[in-house]
Amino acid sequence: MSSSILHLSDIHFGGVANLAYVRGAEEIVPQLDPTVIVLSGDLTQRARHGEFQAARNFVRALERTAPVYVIPGNHDVQWWWRPLVPFGSEAKFRKYSRYFGPVPPTALSLPDLLLAGVSTSHGVAWGSLTPNLRDLAVKGHLPRDEIARVKRMYDLADPTQLRVLVVHHNVLRGDISQRMGLARWKQAQQRIVDSGADLVLCGHDHQENAELLDQKVVVSCAGTLSTRSRGGRPVVFNRIRWTPGAIHVELYRWDTNRNAFKSSDIYAFAWDRTMSARVRPARVG
Repeated sequence: MSSSILHLSDIHFGGVANLAYVRGAEEIVPQLDPTVIVLSGDLTQRARHGEFQAARNFVRALERTAPVYVIPGNHDVQWWWRPLVPFGSEAKFRKYSRYFGPVPPTALSLPDLLLAGVSTSHGVAWGSLTPNLRDLAVKGHLPRDEIARVKRMYDLADPTQLRVLVVHHNVLRGDISQRMGLARWKQAQQRIVDSGADLVLCGHDHQENAELLDQKVVVSCAGTLSTRSRGGRPVVFNRIRWTPGAIHVELYRWDTNRNAFKSSDIYAFAWDRTMSARVRPARVG
């Protein structure tokens, strides 16, 4: 059986979380038997202790099945403690780190994958600023020294390991929102390609997606488990499986008739580091 990653994002414990979706995820996860579970940020809505506690309980439930890898999203960062201050940034993550550990999180190396995370959520920071006030504290950025750290790990990885990069902000433009999650997105995309990553896991846009970046890197963008799914569509999480020749991204959508998640679309990407990836989308269910 091939290895797999369950990729969830944007639970938003607090005013907009949907507990039926949360329970549905907890129920189906053991059936899918993942190698690792990834939560790509926005566990909370307002970075409050009660929200973090609910998120920690959710993670503990998932950990009964597989290791869980977590990174912060923009809603998890108390950026107002250090707006536009380039030092002492750990204060912004103090509450998050109390529940989920250091930022950036420690890389996870398993026999067939190397998973590394980079925090793109910095609030009102110089690297995330754009001329659009709508982007304030919402856009993220991908620091050069952080992606260089990840590249060094990938360079030393076993050639058989899938190299997985986890960030919060969507690295490709949302189909409905038409927004990029990262400021200086062209620069960020090039840094991701140059890092040697095979697969990027992200969220933030509240719309699921599976595409290729520069015909080389598979991008899995998970939806949300909150009430704010983009366009009012059913909520989605992703399951990624891989073999030496292919990466498959399978979407699990909420079925209102069954009150449960159900497999729907599957996207297949040829995977070979010596060649550009090629996409072969298929639809099931």
